[in-house]
Amino acid sequence: MKKVQVITDGACLGNPGPGGWAAILRHARHKRELSGSEPHTTNNRMELTAAVRGLAALKESCEVEVITDSEYLKNGITEWLPRWKRNGWKTASKDPVKNQDLWEQLDALTERHKTRWVWTKGHANHEDNNRADELASAAARGVSR
Repeated sequence: MKKVQVITDGACLGNPGPGGWAAILRHARHKRELSGSEPHTTNNRMELTAAVRGLAALKESCEVEVITDSEYLKNGITEWLPRWKRNGWKTASKDPVKNQDLWEQLDALTERHKTRWVWTKGHANHEDNNRADELASAAARGVSR
């Protein structure tokens, strides 16, 4: 099974506001950068979109290490998602889960791969995380013009 790293980040100018997402895919010596934007969104939606788009770009089932600086994304997919699904997409306080559409997409994509989620400190010394932040921020700025 092919081993791939997907490094993701999201950015938002205002929350909500113009947003951008980025994913860097690494396999062996190959590197692919993806990014995009939405005119009116939230930071959390952009973090989720980065992971969704990164995983969706994989053409075959892979062993994937997803690296994110978003605790919302990492905790959501590794801890909260199973409970949300059992509870009919309600939080512990019985409120509807925010961004359910993206969580459902992410859930379906992770079933195609052997996925491990890794949190890294944002704006620190992780080269690909810093690059993903640059790409996401640039995408957010580009849509805000």
